[in-house]
Amino acid sequence: MNGIDRGQSIGVIGAGTMGRGIAQVAATFGHRTRVFDTDAGARDDACVALQKVFARLVDKGRVEDATASAILGRIEFVDALPTLGESALVIEAVVEDLGVKKGLFAELEHIVSPDAILASNTSSLSIAAISSACKHPGRMLGIHFFNPAPLLPLVEIIPCVRSNSDTLARARATVDAWGKTTVIAGDTPGFIVNRVARPFYGEALRILDEGIADVATIDYAMKEKGGFRMGPFELMDFIGNDINYTVTETVFSAFFNDPRYRPSITQQRLVESGLLGRKSGRGFYDHAEGAQRPAPEGDDALHGEIFDRVLAMLINEASDALFWNVATRDDIDLAMTKGVNYPKGLLRWADDIGLETVLSKIASLRETYSEDRYRPSPLLRRMVAAGETFYP
Repeated sequence: MNGIDRGQSIGVIGAGTMGRGIAQVAATFGHRTRVFDTDAGARDDACVALQKVFARLVDKGRVEDATASAILGRIEFVDALPTLGESALVIEAVVEDLGVKKGLFAELEHIVSPDAILASNTSSLSIAAISSACKHPGRMLGIHFFNPAPLLPLVEIIPCVRSNSDTLARARATVDAWGKTTVIAGDTPGFIVNRVARPFYGEALRILDEGIADVATIDYAMKEKGGFRMGPFELMDFIGNDINYTVTETVFSAFFNDPRYRPSITQQRLVESGLLGRKSGRGFYDHAEGAQRPAPEGDDALHGEIFDRVLAMLINEASDALFWNVATRDDIDLAMTKGVNYPKGLLRWADDIGLETVLSKIASLRETYSEDRYRPSPLLRRMVAAGETFYP
């Protein structure tokens, strides 16, 4: 199945960081791209931001000046939704509010042609719920980019229960042609990445709340022992504690308050206090100019215990995602390495350290805390019993 031809136009709804990033990708690969936003200030800011992006690319010699001008010339910012009528694909990237998204697609459906693909860039909301606003939901699905969209290679493609196979094939072929790495995810809370990654933050917060180690020590353990590029608290401050907390809260609620995804009161209090991370100047760390980062404490044994605990919970979550057919083994590992830069696919990592070792760690946590949060994945237990591995 071929994707959308370069001669066809792309529509993007939302001129924020994600929307303009998606527009940059589409325009780079030859599509005339219209970005709709009702906020004139947001449109102006996005236009200026894209000009700065390409000015830097030209200065660094990564793009010719003529090429940059041509790409920018293919991007148009508009203030009326009907101007997206010629789009072969429209990707929505607005606030994570189900009512807002449903309203947009209900209106958009009557503007575009019958064969146009409608897509949401939501990171955690139900695609089925969004598509319920459409009279023809078969052409609706999720296309979830990661921020920054021009740089991060992964895109999750999420068909919902009513998406038709032609829509899925055309959407995936289009995004593949844009040079992205695509994975197919089930329409379940958090899809692949935002579901499987929850313990990276949640278990780190739990260790902090218990007083086992401080923020700097936990971050140090995950970087030095595990090879992660950023520790969980560094990453939460980078993402924004408000955004990270909201995703956790959304996944927790969508899974009917499953304790594995329970949000942290500590992070909630930071959000309530406006300590959002880098963008507010302070979060788990002080980001003021000249502020000194605290040094990690503890010995090698403590660092190893922290890493082993968080990794075991991550592997358990990846195992459960495979058990519940959220995605294939290969797509789960690909999503975590390409989407959030994990040093290794979690299921491959499980094989390397031994599934029995992972199961033993989870079982030990379950015995210690007597909480359903630490229930081992049925697939992990089954595979250990059968002496199997995820990879032959």
